[in-house]
Amino acid sequence: MTSRYRSGEASQGLNSLSPRRRTVVKAAAATAVLAGPLAAALPARAAADVPAFLHGVASGDPLPDGVLLWTRVTPTAEAAPGSGLGPDTEVSWVVARDKALTDVVAKGSLTATAASDHTVKADVRGLSPATDYWFRFSAGGADSPVARTRTAPAHDAAVTGLRFGVVSCTNWEAGYFAAYRHLAARGDLDAWLHLGDYIYEYKSGEYAARGKVVRPHAPANEIITLADYRTRHAEYKTDPDLQALHHKAPVIAIWDDHEFADNAWSGGAVNHTEGAEGTWTARKAAAKQAYFEWMPVRPAIAGTTYRRLRFGKLADLSLLDLRSFRSQQAASGSGSVDDPDRTITGRAQLDWLKAGLKASDTTWRLVGNSVMISPFVVGSLSADLLKPLAKLLGLPQEGLAVNTDQWDGYTDDRRELLAHLRSNAIGNTVFLTGDIHMAWANDVPVDAGTYPLSASAATEFVVTSVTSDNLDDIVKVPEGTVSAVASPVIRAANRHVHWVDTDRHGYGVLDITAERAQMDYYVLSDRTSQAATSAWTRSYRTRSGTQKVERTYDPV
Repeated sequence: MTSRYRSGEASQGLNSLSPRRRTVVKAAAATAVLAGPLAAALPARAAADVPAFLHGVASGDPLPDGVLLWTRVTPTAEAAPGSGLGPDTEVSWVVARDKALTDVVAKGSLTATAASDHTVKADVRGLSPATDYWFRFSAGGADSPVARTRTAPAHDAAVTGLRFGVVSCTNWEAGYFAAYRHLAARGDLDAWLHLGDYIYEYKSGEYAARGKVVRPHAPANEIITLADYRTRHAEYKTDPDLQALHHKAPVIAIWDDHEFADNAWSGGAVNHTEGAEGTWTARKAAAKQAYFEWMPVRPAIAGTTYRRLRFGKLADLSLLDLRSFRSQQAASGSGSVDDPDRTITGRAQLDWLKAGLKASDTTWRLVGNSVMISPFVVGSLSADLLKPLAKLLGLPQEGLAVNTDQWDGYTDDRRELLAHLRSNAIGNTVFLTGDIHMAWANDVPVDAGTYPLSASAATEFVVTSVTSDNLDDIVKVPEGTVSAVASPVIRAANRHVHWVDTDRHGYGVLDITAERAQMDYYVLSDRTSQAATSAWTRSYRTRSGTQKVERTYDPV
């Protein structure tokens, strides 16, 4: 590493069914009652050894010349997350070329205050592109763990390859985060993508592993206030496997609904009762504030998570916010899904996405997309499969061909976006998606009804949940039982779907070269076990210029 370095710059971060009816494939199950406050669940040394860095450190949103560093300091025993207590505390940070932190390239200090829940962010600049760095925070004689991060390639760099971990739907009460541990152990990631549902908002006992709480949520109530959201984020950040992955690579995150409330839209959510739970405006503001305090994410346009990152000439990554601006979900089967006045993106974001895709000069155009854009028809499923699948989707059990929380419920936006790709000959667009608690490999057809005789405008790789219930969990049958029957039926009704696994939990690894973008799918042996093993299960790729997915028989 011989590049020239400058000192960094820093800035402080911003401060009727039971469970409720679901309209996306992420079943409601739930969590158990917490015996005591979050402070009781923190490591025993918290009270005696302060200041302390009980929630690890993290980095995110890598740029060619910098990266965002994050931590939370506990300055005194009473300064628990969400408490609003604790003194202002100076927190210093250092970035070095080596893990021993002897070759320092940037350093600075910030003040952690109760107003930001004692979280701090350092937006470090002046670094060299495509370079590994190590960093640490310190306060009052205490040091945080040393963590690795990595900058993005230079804007015009001829990058030969990129590798990202890909995860979504990490429900604390439904299991352990072994997926994070296995990704951390790889040591070969440029970054990792979290595509939404980093936390869950439910009260304890409302959504767990087949109805059984593996580990209870804090606070025990459904999170509504700023203190609640802060406490819940803090609990997740105590997970050792989550900390391990944050210590190994920068994260690139977007939110979906559970960072707010189930099936959120611009004016409310299915899991929000106006009045009894306060106003949606106040709850949404609290959720956003806590998110930006606790996540190494740069607030983007209008305080949302839609933004764009670039990785040399090989790829750019457009990250979407599909909750802040969307219209309320239509009733299943309603013709209003085609109403041009209804939107999932909002006008400004859709125009931003279209312009960015058209202007892109990279080989690949990646889109971080929280809900599935490929059409999904379920009406032709057999009755024995339709009933549980419809329950999981929140669809009438007679069978309908649309899940209105996905892009299927906002077809005019989808038609406009796909027509834009086709009319401007924009190729190599790959949607990276979470939310649905299933793994998919899809072409994205312009007209699903006539596919494959009609064109594919893009491709889509969907990762399953890390822990949240999927189809076999709802039906309560052995893993793989439902998928063996449902997968071929789903594919027959959706000819653009190359593969779907309805049952397993796991993660993906996306590997990109100039020739192809490939997703390797990995499954966990048991989401309820801290010692769960991981195994490769399938790989799909899209070759440059094809706009179609094909199976490949080895992971990269």
